[in-house]
Amino acid sequence: MNLQTLDLTVVAIYVVVLFVLAQWVSREKAGHEKDSSDYFLAGRNLPWWAIGASLIAANISAEQIIGMSGSAYVMGIAIGAYEWMAAITLVIVGKWLLPVFLKHKIYTMPQFLEQRFDHRVRNVMATFWLGIYVFVNLTSILWLGALAVNTVTGIDITWGMVGLAGFAVAYSIYGGLKAVALTDIIQVTLLVLGGILIAVISLNEVSGGQGVLAGFSLLLEKVPGHFDLIFTKDSPHYADLPGISVLVGGMWIMNLSYWGFNQYIIQRALAAKSTREAQKGIMFAAFLKMTMPLIIVLPGVAAVILAPDLSPSDKAYPTVMNLLPAGILGLVFAALIAAIVSSLASMMNSISTIFTMDLYRHFAGGEKSEKQLVTVGRAVSLSAMIIALILAKPLLGNFKQAFQYIQEFTGLFTPGVCALFLLGFFWKKTTANAALATAIGSAIFSVAFKLGWPALPFIDRVGLVFLLSVAVGIAVSAIQGAEAHPDAIDYADVDTSTTTGFNVAALVVVLMLVGLYATWW
Repeated sequence: MNLQTLDLTVVAIYVVVLFVLAQWVSREKAGHEKDSSDYFLAGRNLPWWAIGASLIAANISAEQIIGMSGSAYVMGIAIGAYEWMAAITLVIVGKWLLPVFLKHKIYTMPQFLEQRFDHRVRNVMATFWLGIYVFVNLTSILWLGALAVNTVTGIDITWGMVGLAGFAVAYSIYGGLKAVALTDIIQVTLLVLGGILIAVISLNEVSGGQGVLAGFSLLLEKVPGHFDLIFTKDSPHYADLPGISVLVGGMWIMNLSYWGFNQYIIQRALAAKSTREAQKGIMFAAFLKMTMPLIIVLPGVAAVILAPDLSPSDKAYPTVMNLLPAGILGLVFAALIAAIVSSLASMMNSISTIFTMDLYRHFAGGEKSEKQLVTVGRAVSLSAMIIALILAKPLLGNFKQAFQYIQEFTGLFTPGVCALFLLGFFWKKTTANAALATAIGSAIFSVAFKLGWPALPFIDRVGLVFLLSVAVGIAVSAIQGAEAHPDAIDYADVDTSTTTGFNVAALVVVLMLVGLYATWW
């Protein structure tokens, strides 16, 4: 089904409203010129609702919607573990990690590493993140987004990528993070409403018009294996989600690295008005994460009944979208575009922030004006998008389950990132040399296990490499005979207290997770 006139009208209204709103929220007061704090951190004045919505809008993109639905088509709701475990991780980040970053008033994660260790660690990690963001994340969002557009509308994938990239650049490049974060409430509202609509309609379609509950019951009857949350070793999907490791193993490392130490995500919280405001935003995001599998995973499972011969599986979500009537299809398609362009814009802003504040400002020579920093940031955003457009198809065009590819590739590096930060946070004797050894050792260990022990599930590999990386950091620090680092974090000076509301909400999230796994174990 191609988009009808009504659908195109809905999409056009969304595009115009978003563009106009982004320019409006990005305006500055008379006489005030946009500086680096305004462009990269929205003037450190984001409210909780913008933080929570922007965290989800940045996270939920084509990578999740298309890729995770494709994985759900193959392995079922177990893939939702990435979402549910992320909700618990957000609680941990809000309680123990975020207050430290806000106390240091940093722009970027590499900047924090420089404060804790030295400039060498900053340079290595800044270069690493730029490579991952441009060559893995930005390309994957573009490719999977264009795949969805192609399936629904028939537009050529290349032109789909150009259109998505152009839209993301147009609405975000002037205003920076403020344009992205303050419009993400629209993106998330569309995403949730559109996702609920497609879940309801697909389940109703499964039941032949007998309703959502009937459709869900039929899925339980027809594909019961798609409702296993924990895979046993004899499951063909064990390598992707290895049993109990999902709850107590390497999944924690993946999530802590992503939600706690990832510039692309944490930048929204760094822009908060206050720690309390940031924590409220984090909790808002945690509750939204608990609902994401309903929006993303269930349509993929429904597609097993509705379109049993799909290839590749990443076409599951777009295929189910084609079941929607005119008008509703336009709304859901607008929601999909919302998720894609918000993630693209967020990634662009994070790339420009790291390049400008961690590399350009230190290596270009001379004192840089605020106007120069903002100009460079905009130029880098545009350049990164052009590079991603050129490389997206060569890098991702041949993968059947792009989501699993992305997780496995990033899993080569995230153990070291997580070990590096946790040692820097909680062990005062960690040295700069130990930090570098931890980061480099992680990559070496990961590649060695990948080549030498290919049967080891990648989530288990992540957990094992994390432990080895921590051991390397401790060993190198001990060999150096290090005492407490002069810039080590003293938690006695950090306010990690949380409100009663935060604590109650955290308990509710935990109970929801326990209920899920107790029911679908």
